[in-house]
Amino acid sequence: MSKVFIVGGSGRVATELIKDLVADGNQVVAGARHPEKTIELPGVTPVKLDLHGDVAKIASLFAGVDAIYFVAGSRGKDLLQTDAMGAVKTMQAAKRAGIKRYIMLSSMYALQPEKWADYPALAAITDYNIAKFFADNYLVNDTDLDYTIIQPATLTEEEGTSKVTFGEGNDSTNPIPDVAKVLAAVLNAKNTICKVIMMQSGDTAIDDAITKL
Repeated sequence: MSKVFIVGGSGRVATELIKDLVADGNQVVAGARHPEKTIELPGVTPVKLDLHGDVAKIASLFAGVDAIYFVAGSRGKDLLQTDAMGAVKTMQAAKRAGIKRYIMLSSMYALQPEKWADYPALAAITDYNIAKFFADNYLVNDTDLDYTIIQPATLTEEEGTSKVTFGEGNDSTNPIPDVAKVLAAVLNAKNTICKVIMMQSGDTAIDDAITKL
């Protein structure tokens, strides 16, 4: 059992992720600008988190946790301070709080901007991908965190299949519940540390796909 902190704890992905983490026996601290919107479950503690705040304040909220998830997103409304610099602040806060495990929700091909124009869904969110490009690069190149970066295709509200394909591929989609299951499953999967994992819908059970990485 781990105690994890979820940055962006009231969002769509976070809600599904919290369900999975709690089902696996973990404790969750859910940090959000509006913590009252966090799903209510045993073992879940909502806290107010402002990514516009300073690193020291964020680090104080991280005290005592084993891992950090960044699944926050401004949906294009606050890309610089939330999706880019907000993410960087949480990485710096993780270091300050002595936390090594850090799991980032990103976007397909976020580290390969030459690909964005090839896929209409990516071209439509270019500004978001720019923010993720800088956040992902900082995580990989400017920290010593035990990171895993999950880069899904376009998120959908469809029912999950619990099956995926990992790796590069054509523009595709991922149901939000499947993205959450992957995020939860990599928490203790040591073979995912320091890896960037692209995912799409597929035919392989999530646990099997992670084992084969």
